[in-house]
Amino acid sequence: MAVRKAAGLLSASPENDLPETFWYTAKRRLLGPPLVTGQLKEERLSKPLALGVLSCDGISSAAYGTEEMLIVLVGAVGITAFNLIIPMTLVVLFGIVIVVASYREVVSVYTRAGGSYVVARENFGPRVAQVAAVALLIDYVVTVAVQTAAGSAAIVSAFPALGRIPHVGPNKILTIISVVAILIMCYGNLRGIREAGRTFALPTYLFSGAVGLMIVVGLVREISGDLHHVHRYTGPTFAYGHSTQGLLSFAIIFVLLKAFANGGSSLTGIEAVSNAVSALRPPEGRNARQVLVTQGAIVIFLIGGISWLAHVTHATPYVNGYPTVLAQEADVVFGSTGHALFYVVQAATAAILFTGGNTSFSGFPFLASFVAEDSFLPRWLTKRGHRLVFSNGIIILTVVSLTLGLVVGFNVDGLVPFYAIGVFTGFTMAGFGMARYHLRTREPGWRHKLVINTIGGVYTVLVVVIFAVVKFTEGAWLVVIVGPILVFALIRLNRQYRGEAQALQAIGDRRAAGVGPSQPNYSRRVVIVFVDDFDLSTIAAIRYAKGLRPTTLRAVHFVIDTEQAEKLRQAWLPDKSVALEFVDTPDRRLTRAAAELVSQETATPGTQVTVILPRRSFSPLLGRLLHDRTADKIAGVVSRVPNAAATIIPFDVQNRLRVLQERQAIRAGTAPASLTPVPGPPADALPANGAAADAQVAHGAAGNGQPAWPPPPAPVTASDQPEPLPGAGGYDRPIPPPGVTPIGSIHEPGRTVVEGRVRVVEVRSVEQNSVLAAEIADSTGDLTALFYGRSRIPGLMCGSRVRLRGAVGLKNGVPVMINPAYELLVPYSGKPAKDGKPPK
Repeated sequence: MAVRKAAGLLSASPENDLPETFWYTAKRRLLGPPLVTGQLKEERLSKPLALGVLSCDGISSAAYGTEEMLIVLVGAVGITAFNLIIPMTLVVLFGIVIVVASYREVVSVYTRAGGSYVVARENFGPRVAQVAAVALLIDYVVTVAVQTAAGSAAIVSAFPALGRIPHVGPNKILTIISVVAILIMCYGNLRGIREAGRTFALPTYLFSGAVGLMIVVGLVREISGDLHHVHRYTGPTFAYGHSTQGLLSFAIIFVLLKAFANGGSSLTGIEAVSNAVSALRPPEGRNARQVLVTQGAIVIFLIGGISWLAHVTHATPYVNGYPTVLAQEADVVFGSTGHALFYVVQAATAAILFTGGNTSFSGFPFLASFVAEDSFLPRWLTKRGHRLVFSNGIIILTVVSLTLGLVVGFNVDGLVPFYAIGVFTGFTMAGFGMARYHLRTREPGWRHKLVINTIGGVYTVLVVVIFAVVKFTEGAWLVVIVGPILVFALIRLNRQYRGEAQALQAIGDRRAAGVGPSQPNYSRRVVIVFVDDFDLSTIAAIRYAKGLRPTTLRAVHFVIDTEQAEKLRQAWLPDKSVALEFVDTPDRRLTRAAAELVSQETATPGTQVTVILPRRSFSPLLGRLLHDRTADKIAGVVSRVPNAAATIIPFDVQNRLRVLQERQAIRAGTAPASLTPVPGPPADALPANGAAADAQVAHGAAGNGQPAWPPPPAPVTASDQPEPLPGAGGYDRPIPPPGVTPIGSIHEPGRTVVEGRVRVVEVRSVEQNSVLAAEIADSTGDLTALFYGRSRIPGLMCGSRVRLRGAVGLKNGVPVMINPAYELLVPYSGKPAKDGKPPK
């Protein structure tokens, strides 16, 4: 059966299909087939599933929070660190309570995704919100590096032999594992993996259960007097400092602040719930509050328990990052009899850390898309890629996080200085933003809510200041400097977007006021073809220029090489249709020469100049290296000349080479079967005149555009059943359900019912009237529906599924329906809509 085309609409045929590019073929094989936009559905999370999916980042920070405090304390006060770890942990836990209480108010009010960025934008304006945006974007980048580094340390802690591989070294093994993990996350997210699943929730519950069991067993053994200190491992520990009696000295206060700043990394990830409130089931606000409080309680229990075990067992951090404090505690708590549980703890720790790092691969692209929608980041960050994910954001996150990790090293202690400033800046913006919201709205109970959010804002801004001071020389200086620069860059980019919008809005305001663009009355139309060489691209440009029917047609070559000009003159001689002019260009400034030439022509009143520029298109990579972009540069200059326009005629050299090679192969008799042209039916166009269309389509619509409800169609016999087309049963070509006529079985005029998906919609202008044409496709063929006097039907757009009832005619064997009654089955708005008379 021949492939049937819809009349009058664009349709591909086997002989004119464009070949896939190498990069698209590689992308398709690596990432899988592309997902269609209709498959982008929002999956709502239950509270248990939301706790597992959204809390992995916050809960995973318990794996290294205690160790980061010990690194500072051990190096300063030695063995006294194991006594100070308890009060330091209590201060950090107080901070967790404050942040959770503050964010409870955030998720109660702002139930859409965005978190602190949305809070800052709504209460401080879009410019101030860029401080939160930059802070969160930095946080997401560092989260990937920190989480993967901590996960790698958990793996090597379970298998210390990995750190003793010859010619690798203890630090390189962490780098190798981290780089591989980040690349796997990048690949998985580019394929479109979804975090809203039980697989991503499992590590959170496994880690919480395994570490919780370790804490309980450790407490029981400590009460019974059976819990001992950890034993020494191979590898250097952080050097023990000297105990001091003057705990109130300036140096010790600085050390305590530094330890507190390190411990503040335990608060990271708590805000993740606020960034995805809209993903929860209704009522979103209440469910988000419950998930947030549960997450905070788990984090408090885990960090408190891990710090207590460190106090009892004297687990000491190691310079290489492994074995971790958590691994040492699990080893001594479970002992040799329960060593299998040690591996369970390490596996759960690695799993939740890598999963926590993976959350950035959804959070960063989504936040970047929000900021880009507000015109503070490039708008290409809002585009979804091959698998319906924000591929550009994923790639940027991968590159930046890998760069950070490779430059600084995949070591948690080395990365923490970059970490918490961004996190706590976001906390601060959310706290003060909600305080301003309460002052503005004064909703019931606003006073105690104002106190909570103000305390949260003050607490977190103090942490930012402490971190910036005590960690300045260790890497925080980079964030302190880069952060404001990025904020300025985002605001500057927005200024550029707003300027462009104002320039375009001026045109829109004129049209809205009924003032259309002026109709110039040019008495003289000049077309100038700029010629660089005499080849097929130049010939194509000359043909196009003649088709414009200008008053004057000129072919101009700017002479910058006399020998090349002479060769061009000899090659041009056989062509007598257009004279070639040579313009001397001694300074070799082609753009200036072009502008001067065009300006001279437009100086004559009533003259309009069109410049034709043949541009040879080569392969993207090699073409950039071998050829410049002269045509684009000249077009940019010419377009600024009044009464002048530039048109670039592209000529695909690569495709031309492929065609020539195929022709040579066919002549030589060595062409593969795929090079043999496959015949296909021509794509016929519908007549422009509506009356002619009615005449050509037999048995058109009756009455005033509302055909009577047709009787049920005759059943299709097995012999009449059309052959399915390629892609039958998929998204684009659904299988017709029982009770409707397959489009491919329509061979004669009559009344019928068809159902399919809208593939193409176009509006035609016919004698000062509009005709809405829609191509409907099912698994057997295509049909064109024409709605006269309509330019838009709500819900009828590409991707909608529609059922049509009415008279059908044939034009050159192609089915056409005019003004049929329609029923939107899957409209864009998500609500069923019907048009026409109900059945009687």
